[in-house]
Amino acid sequence: MRREVLEAMFPYFQQVFGNPSSVHALGAEAAVALTEARTEVAEVLGCLPDEVVFTSGGTESDNLAVLGAAEAGRSRGNHVLLSAIEHEAVLEAGRELRRRGFDVEEAPVDAYGRVHPTTLAQMVRKETILVSVMYVNNEIGTIQPIADLRAAVRERNPASPFHTDAVQAAGTLPLDVDHLGVDLLSLSAHKLYGPRGVGALYVRRGTELWPTLHGGGQERGLRSGTENVAGAVGLSRALSLAAAERSDEAPRLRRLSGELIERVTAGYSRIHLTGHPTERLPGHASFYLEDRSGESVLVELDRQGISCSSGSACHAGQTDPSHVLLAIGLSPELARNGLRLTLGRQTSAENVAEATERLLAILTEQPLTV
Repeated sequence: MRREVLEAMFPYFQQVFGNPSSVHALGAEAAVALTEARTEVAEVLGCLPDEVVFTSGGTESDNLAVLGAAEAGRSRGNHVLLSAIEHEAVLEAGRELRRRGFDVEEAPVDAYGRVHPTTLAQMVRKETILVSVMYVNNEIGTIQPIADLRAAVRERNPASPFHTDAVQAAGTLPLDVDHLGVDLLSLSAHKLYGPRGVGALYVRRGTELWPTLHGGGQERGLRSGTENVAGAVGLSRALSLAAAERSDEAPRLRRLSGELIERVTAGYSRIHLTGHPTERLPGHASFYLEDRSGESVLVELDRQGISCSSGSACHAGQTDPSHVLLAIGLSPELARNGLRLTLGRQTSAENVAEATERLLAILTEQPLTV
Protein backbone atom coordinates (compact mmCIF):
# COMPACT_ATOMS: atom_id res chain seq x y z
CA MET A 1 0.00 0.00 0.00
CA ARG A 2 1.22 3.47 -0.87
CA ARG A 3 2.33 5.63 2.05
CA GLU A 4 0.08 8.47 0.86
CA VAL A 5 -2.90 6.10 1.03
CA LEU A 6 -2.00 4.85 4.49
CA GLU A 7 -1.58 8.40 5.78
CA ALA A 8 -4.97 9.40 4.35
CA MET A 9 -6.63 6.44 6.07
CA PHE A 10 -4.94 6.69 9.46
CA PRO A 11 -7.18 9.33 11.10
CA TYR A 12 -10.26 7.15 10.46
CA PHE A 13 -8.87 4.35 12.60
CA GLN A 14 -8.35 6.49 15.71
CA GLN A 15 -9.51 10.11 15.67
CA VAL A 16 -12.59 9.88 13.42
CA PHE A 17 -13.93 6.49 14.43
CA GLY A 18 -17.68 7.19 14.41
CA ASN A 19 -20.34 5.28 12.50
CA PRO A 20 -21.24 7.47 9.49
CA SER A 21 -24.90 6.56 9.95
CA SER A 22 -24.97 8.01 13.47
CA VAL A 23 -26.28 11.52 14.16
CA HIS A 24 -23.65 12.53 16.73
CA ALA A 25 -20.65 14.68 15.86
CA LEU A 26 -18.24 11.78 15.42
CA GLY A 27 -20.67 10.08 13.08
CA ALA A 28 -21.23 13.27 11.13
CA GLU A 29 -17.48 13.74 10.70
CA ALA A 30 -17.16 10.17 9.38
CA ALA A 31 -20.09 10.78 7.03
CA VAL A 32 -18.32 13.82 5.58
CA ALA A 33 -15.21 11.71 4.91
CA LEU A 34 -17.35 9.06 3.21
CA THR A 35 -19.01 11.68 1.01
CA GLU A 36 -15.65 13.15 0.05
CA ALA A 37 -14.30 9.70 -0.82
CA ARG A 38 -17.36 8.97 -2.96
CA THR A 39 -16.94 12.29 -4.76
CA GLU A 40 -13.26 11.59 -5.41
CA VAL A 41 -14.05 8.19 -6.96
CA ALA A 42 -16.82 9.74 -9.04
CA GLU A 43 -14.43 12.36 -10.44
CA VAL A 44 -12.15 9.65 -11.81
CA LEU A 45 -15.07 7.66 -13.27
CA GLY A 46 -16.77 10.75 -14.70
CA CYS A 47 -20.01 9.94 -12.92
CA LEU A 48 -22.23 11.30 -10.16
CA PRO A 49 -21.23 10.59 -6.55
CA ASP A 50 -24.49 8.81 -5.82
CA GLU A 51 -23.67 6.33 -8.61
CA VAL A 52 -20.73 4.97 -6.54
CA VAL A 53 -21.45 2.09 -4.14
CA PHE A 54 -18.67 1.06 -1.77
CA THR A 55 -18.18 -2.70 -1.33
CA SER A 56 -15.67 -5.12 0.23
CA GLY A 57 -13.76 -5.57 -3.03
CA GLY A 58 -13.92 -6.75 -6.63
CA THR A 59 -15.62 -10.05 -5.84
CA GLU A 60 -18.51 -8.42 -4.02
CA SER A 61 -18.81 -5.73 -6.70
CA ASP A 62 -18.99 -8.39 -9.42
CA ASN A 63 -21.53 -10.43 -7.47
CA LEU A 64 -23.69 -7.40 -6.76
CA ALA A 65 -23.62 -6.43 -10.43
CA VAL A 66 -24.34 -9.89 -11.87
CA LEU A 67 -26.76 -11.28 -9.29
CA GLY A 68 -28.37 -7.92 -8.59
CA ALA A 69 -29.01 -6.98 -12.22
CA ALA A 70 -30.30 -10.46 -13.10
CA GLU A 71 -32.77 -10.59 -10.23
CA ALA A 72 -33.92 -7.04 -10.90
CA GLY A 73 -34.51 -7.88 -14.57
CA ARG A 74 -36.27 -11.19 -14.08
CA SER A 75 -39.63 -9.71 -15.07
CA ARG A 76 -38.17 -8.75 -18.49
CA GLY A 77 -36.38 -12.01 -19.26
CA ASN A 78 -33.94 -14.59 -17.95
CA HIS A 79 -31.01 -14.52 -20.38
CA VAL A 80 -27.58 -13.50 -19.04
CA LEU A 81 -24.54 -13.25 -21.30
CA LEU A 82 -20.98 -13.45 -19.95
CA SER A 83 -17.64 -13.77 -21.71
CA ALA A 84 -15.90 -17.15 -21.45
CA ILE A 85 -12.81 -15.63 -19.83
CA GLU A 86 -14.40 -13.70 -16.98
CA HIS A 87 -12.90 -13.76 -13.49
CA GLU A 88 -14.36 -16.48 -11.30
CA ALA A 89 -16.19 -13.79 -9.32
CA VAL A 90 -18.37 -13.33 -12.40
CA LEU A 91 -18.42 -16.93 -13.62
CA GLU A 92 -19.39 -18.31 -10.21
CA ALA A 93 -22.15 -15.72 -9.96
CA GLY A 94 -23.30 -16.98 -13.36
CA ARG A 95 -23.37 -20.55 -12.08
CA GLU A 96 -25.46 -19.41 -9.14
CA LEU A 97 -27.89 -17.80 -11.58
CA ARG A 98 -28.18 -21.09 -13.46
CA ARG A 99 -29.12 -22.77 -10.18
CA ARG A 100 -31.83 -20.12 -9.82
CA GLY A 101 -33.24 -20.94 -13.25
CA PHE A 102 -31.63 -18.28 -15.42
CA ASP A 103 -30.34 -19.03 -18.91
CA VAL A 104 -26.65 -18.12 -18.74
CA GLU A 105 -24.49 -18.21 -21.86
CA GLU A 106 -20.78 -17.61 -22.34
CA ALA A 107 -19.57 -15.64 -25.37
CA PRO A 108 -16.49 -17.15 -27.06
CA VAL A 109 -13.20 -15.34 -27.57
CA ASP A 110 -10.59 -15.48 -30.30
CA ALA A 111 -7.04 -16.79 -29.97
CA TYR A 112 -6.00 -13.49 -28.35
CA GLY A 113 -8.85 -13.61 -25.82
CA ARG A 114 -10.96 -10.87 -27.41
CA VAL A 115 -14.74 -10.89 -27.71
CA HIS A 116 -15.85 -9.68 -31.15
CA PRO A 117 -18.70 -7.15 -31.17
CA THR A 118 -20.47 -8.94 -34.03
CA THR A 119 -20.32 -12.28 -32.22
CA LEU A 120 -21.61 -10.74 -29.00
CA ALA A 121 -24.43 -8.93 -30.78
CA GLN A 122 -25.56 -12.16 -32.43
CA MET A 123 -25.94 -13.74 -28.99
CA VAL A 124 -28.02 -10.90 -27.52
CA ARG A 125 -31.77 -11.56 -27.38
CA LYS A 126 -34.80 -9.50 -26.52
CA GLU A 127 -34.93 -11.35 -23.19
CA THR A 128 -31.26 -10.60 -22.38
CA ILE A 129 -31.20 -8.81 -19.02
CA LEU A 130 -27.44 -8.48 -18.48
CA VAL A 131 -24.21 -8.61 -20.47
CA SER A 132 -20.86 -8.75 -18.62
CA VAL A 133 -17.46 -8.53 -20.32
CA MET A 134 -14.33 -7.73 -18.34
CA TYR A 135 -12.26 -4.70 -19.38
CA VAL A 136 -8.91 -6.52 -19.05
CA ASN A 137 -8.31 -10.21 -18.47
CA ASN A 138 -6.25 -10.83 -15.37
CA GLU A 139 -4.47 -13.94 -16.71
CA ILE A 140 -3.49 -12.92 -20.25
CA GLY A 141 -3.76 -9.12 -20.10
CA THR A 142 -5.96 -8.70 -23.17
CA ILE A 143 -7.92 -5.43 -23.33
CA GLN A 144 -11.49 -5.76 -24.57
CA PRO A 145 -13.04 -3.15 -26.91
CA ILE A 146 -15.65 -2.31 -24.27
CA ALA A 147 -17.15 0.76 -25.98
CA ASP A 148 -17.64 -1.19 -29.23
CA LEU A 149 -19.08 -4.19 -27.38
CA ARG A 150 -21.49 -1.95 -25.48
CA ALA A 151 -22.60 -0.27 -28.69
CA ALA A 152 -23.23 -3.64 -30.33
CA VAL A 153 -25.33 -4.81 -27.39
CA ARG A 154 -27.30 -1.56 -27.28
CA GLU A 155 -28.17 -1.86 -30.95
CA ARG A 156 -29.72 -5.29 -30.40
CA ASN A 157 -31.26 -4.68 -26.97
CA PRO A 158 -31.16 -1.11 -25.63
CA ALA A 159 -32.72 -2.19 -22.32
CA SER A 160 -30.01 -4.68 -21.39
CA PRO A 161 -27.51 -3.28 -18.85
CA PHE A 162 -23.80 -3.82 -19.52
CA HIS A 163 -21.31 -4.63 -16.75
CA THR A 164 -17.53 -4.62 -16.94
CA ASP A 165 -15.08 -5.90 -14.37
CA ALA A 166 -12.43 -3.14 -14.44
CA VAL A 167 -10.41 -4.39 -11.48
CA GLN A 168 -7.29 -5.02 -13.59
CA ALA A 169 -7.72 -1.92 -15.74
CA ALA A 170 -7.91 0.65 -12.96
CA GLY A 171 -4.74 2.67 -12.69
CA THR A 172 -3.37 2.18 -16.19
CA LEU A 173 -6.41 2.50 -18.50
CA PRO A 174 -9.08 5.22 -18.79
CA LEU A 175 -12.18 4.62 -16.66
CA ASP A 176 -14.62 7.24 -17.94
CA VAL A 177 -17.92 5.38 -17.77
CA ASP A 178 -19.62 7.50 -20.42
CA HIS A 179 -16.82 6.85 -22.91
CA LEU A 180 -17.00 3.14 -22.12
CA GLY A 181 -20.79 3.27 -22.21
CA VAL A 182 -21.19 0.84 -19.32
CA ASP A 183 -23.99 0.73 -16.77
CA LEU A 184 -22.05 -1.16 -14.09
CA LEU A 185 -18.29 -1.16 -13.39
CA SER A 186 -16.35 -3.01 -10.67
CA LEU A 187 -13.22 -1.77 -8.88
CA SER A 188 -10.92 -3.06 -6.13
CA ALA A 189 -8.55 -0.90 -4.08
CA HIS A 190 -5.72 -3.39 -3.66
CA LYS A 191 -4.95 -3.34 -7.39
CA LEU A 192 -4.18 0.37 -7.01
CA TYR A 193 -1.79 0.17 -4.04
CA GLY A 194 -4.75 0.72 -1.77
CA PRO A 195 -6.06 -1.42 1.11
CA ARG A 196 -7.36 -4.95 0.73
CA GLY A 197 -10.98 -5.59 1.51
CA VAL A 198 -12.56 -2.53 -0.12
CA GLY A 199 -13.90 -1.87 -3.59
CA ALA A 200 -16.62 -0.03 -5.43
CA LEU A 201 -19.35 -0.63 -7.95
CA TYR A 202 -20.44 2.09 -10.34
CA VAL A 203 -24.22 1.88 -10.91
CA ARG A 204 -25.56 4.18 -13.61
CA ARG A 205 -28.70 6.08 -12.60
CA GLY A 206 -31.77 4.19 -13.73
CA THR A 207 -30.06 0.78 -13.67
CA GLU A 208 -32.19 -1.62 -11.65
CA LEU A 209 -30.24 -3.62 -9.07
CA TRP A 210 -31.32 -5.86 -6.23
CA PRO A 211 -29.06 -5.98 -3.17
CA THR A 212 -27.21 -9.16 -2.26
CA LEU A 213 -26.69 -8.05 1.35
CA HIS A 214 -29.62 -7.02 3.53
CA GLY A 215 -29.68 -5.06 6.76
CA GLY A 216 -29.53 -1.37 7.61
CA GLY A 217 -29.94 -0.08 4.07
CA GLN A 218 -26.59 1.68 3.71
CA GLU A 219 -25.26 2.66 0.26
CA ARG A 220 -28.72 3.64 -0.96
CA GLY A 221 -30.03 0.24 0.08
CA LEU A 222 -27.72 -1.57 -2.34
CA ARG A 223 -25.08 -2.67 0.17
CA SER A 224 -26.13 -2.91 3.80
CA GLY A 225 -23.52 -2.88 6.54
CA THR A 226 -21.65 -0.21 8.49
CA GLU A 227 -19.46 1.52 5.95
CA ASN A 228 -15.70 1.01 5.98
CA VAL A 229 -14.81 4.71 6.10
CA ALA A 230 -11.04 4.21 6.29
CA GLY A 231 -11.21 1.77 3.41
CA ALA A 232 -13.30 4.11 1.27
CA VAL A 233 -10.84 6.93 1.93
CA GLY A 234 -7.98 4.60 0.97
CA LEU A 235 -9.68 3.53 -2.25
CA SER A 236 -10.46 7.09 -3.29
CA ARG A 237 -6.94 8.32 -2.59
CA ALA A 238 -5.31 5.37 -4.39
CA LEU A 239 -7.60 5.80 -7.40
CA SER A 240 -7.04 9.54 -7.71
CA LEU A 241 -3.25 9.14 -7.38
CA ALA A 242 -3.23 6.44 -10.06
CA ALA A 243 -5.37 8.55 -12.38
CA ALA A 244 -3.05 11.54 -11.96
CA GLU A 245 0.03 9.44 -12.76
CA ARG A 246 -1.45 7.29 -15.54
CA SER A 247 -0.18 9.37 -18.48
CA ASP A 248 3.42 8.78 -17.34
CA GLU A 249 3.17 5.40 -15.67
CA ALA A 250 1.23 3.47 -18.33
CA PRO A 251 3.77 4.12 -21.15
CA ARG A 252 6.65 3.25 -18.81
CA LEU A 253 5.07 -0.05 -17.84
CA ARG A 254 4.17 -0.83 -21.45
CA ARG A 255 7.78 -0.26 -22.49
CA LEU A 256 9.19 -2.43 -19.70
CA SER A 257 6.77 -5.31 -20.23
CA GLY A 258 7.47 -5.13 -23.96
CA GLU A 259 11.17 -5.55 -23.27
CA LEU A 260 10.49 -8.48 -20.96
CA ILE A 261 8.29 -10.22 -23.54
CA GLU A 262 10.79 -9.69 -26.34
CA ARG A 263 13.76 -10.98 -24.33
CA VAL A 264 11.98 -14.03 -22.97
CA THR A 265 10.48 -15.19 -26.26
CA ALA A 266 13.77 -14.57 -28.10
CA GLY A 267 15.75 -16.46 -25.47
CA TYR A 268 13.63 -19.62 -25.34
CA SER A 269 11.79 -21.01 -28.37
CA ARG A 270 9.29 -23.10 -26.40
CA ILE A 271 7.70 -20.24 -24.49
CA HIS A 272 4.88 -18.34 -26.18
CA LEU A 273 3.06 -15.12 -25.45
CA THR A 274 -0.60 -15.38 -24.49
CA GLY A 275 -3.08 -12.57 -25.01
CA HIS A 276 -3.11 -9.79 -27.56
CA PRO A 277 0.38 -8.65 -28.65
CA THR A 278 -0.50 -4.93 -28.57
CA GLU A 279 -3.96 -4.50 -27.01
CA ARG A 280 -2.78 -5.66 -23.61
CA LEU A 281 -2.49 -4.21 -20.14
CA PRO A 282 0.64 -2.12 -19.58
CA GLY A 283 3.05 -4.01 -17.34
CA HIS A 284 1.52 -7.43 -18.06
CA ALA A 285 3.49 -10.34 -19.56
CA SER A 286 1.91 -13.79 -19.83
CA PHE A 287 3.10 -16.95 -21.51
CA TYR A 288 2.53 -20.66 -21.88
CA LEU A 289 5.33 -23.22 -21.91
CA GLU A 290 5.42 -26.16 -24.31
CA ASP A 291 7.54 -28.39 -22.09
CA ARG A 292 7.42 -27.09 -18.53
CA SER A 293 4.89 -26.83 -15.77
CA GLY A 294 4.11 -23.18 -15.12
CA GLU A 295 3.70 -23.96 -11.42
CA SER A 296 7.16 -25.53 -11.25
CA VAL A 297 8.80 -22.55 -12.90
CA LEU A 298 6.88 -20.29 -10.55
CA VAL A 299 8.24 -22.16 -7.52
CA GLU A 300 11.81 -21.90 -8.76
CA LEU A 301 11.45 -18.19 -9.50
CA ASP A 302 10.01 -17.67 -6.04
CA ARG A 303 13.09 -19.31 -4.54
CA GLN A 304 15.11 -16.67 -6.35
CA GLY A 305 13.02 -13.80 -5.02
CA ILE A 306 10.80 -13.25 -8.05
CA SER A 307 7.06 -13.36 -7.36
CA CYS A 308 4.84 -14.33 -10.28
CA SER A 309 1.81 -16.49 -11.00
CA SER A 310 0.89 -19.52 -13.07
CA GLY A 311 -2.57 -18.09 -13.71
CA SER A 312 -5.12 -16.29 -11.58
CA ALA A 313 -3.80 -15.47 -8.11
CA CYS A 314 -7.14 -16.68 -6.73
CA HIS A 315 -6.31 -20.20 -7.93
CA ALA A 316 -2.72 -20.51 -6.70
CA GLY A 317 -1.83 -24.13 -5.98
CA GLN A 318 -4.55 -25.64 -8.16
CA THR A 319 -3.59 -28.00 -10.98
CA ASP A 320 -6.75 -27.64 -13.09
CA PRO A 321 -6.13 -26.14 -16.54
CA SER A 322 -6.83 -22.43 -16.82
CA HIS A 323 -10.31 -21.75 -18.18
CA VAL A 324 -8.88 -18.67 -19.89
CA LEU A 325 -6.18 -20.60 -21.72
CA LEU A 326 -8.70 -23.28 -22.69
CA ALA A 327 -11.00 -20.56 -24.06
CA ILE A 328 -8.27 -19.20 -26.36
CA GLY A 329 -7.74 -22.67 -27.83
CA LEU A 330 -4.93 -24.30 -25.85
CA SER A 331 -5.10 -27.99 -24.97
CA PRO A 332 -5.71 -28.95 -21.33
CA GLU A 333 -2.04 -29.98 -21.08
CA LEU A 334 -0.74 -26.61 -22.29
CA ALA A 335 -3.41 -24.72 -20.33
CA ARG A 336 -1.72 -25.99 -17.15
CA ASN A 337 1.56 -24.37 -18.19
CA GLY A 338 0.71 -20.70 -17.94
CA LEU A 339 3.13 -18.17 -16.48
CA ARG A 340 2.29 -14.55 -15.67
CA LEU A 341 4.68 -11.79 -14.67
CA THR A 342 3.38 -8.33 -13.84
CA LEU A 343 5.23 -5.08 -13.28
CA GLY A 344 4.36 -2.20 -10.98
CA ARG A 345 5.30 1.25 -9.73
CA GLN A 346 8.55 0.07 -8.15
CA THR A 347 9.67 -2.14 -11.05
CA SER A 348 12.78 -0.82 -12.78
CA ALA A 349 14.53 -1.70 -16.04
CA GLU A 350 17.17 -3.41 -13.91
CA ASN A 351 14.50 -5.55 -12.25
CA VAL A 352 13.19 -6.61 -15.66
CA ALA A 353 16.67 -7.51 -16.90
CA GLU A 354 17.41 -9.56 -13.78
CA ALA A 355 14.06 -11.37 -13.82
CA THR A 356 14.48 -12.19 -17.50
CA GLU A 357 17.98 -13.52 -16.95
CA ARG A 358 16.87 -15.73 -14.07
CA LEU A 359 13.81 -17.04 -15.94
CA LEU A 360 15.84 -17.94 -19.02
CA ALA A 361 18.46 -19.63 -16.84
CA ILE A 362 15.76 -21.80 -15.29
CA LEU A 363 14.29 -22.69 -18.68
CA THR A 364 17.52 -23.37 -20.54
CA GLU A 365 19.91 -24.67 -17.90
CA GLN A 366 17.71 -26.32 -15.29
CA PRO A 367 15.18 -28.63 -16.99
CA LEU A 368 12.12 -29.21 -14.85
CA THR A 369 9.89 -32.26 -14.78
CA VAL A 370 6.37 -31.58 -16.04
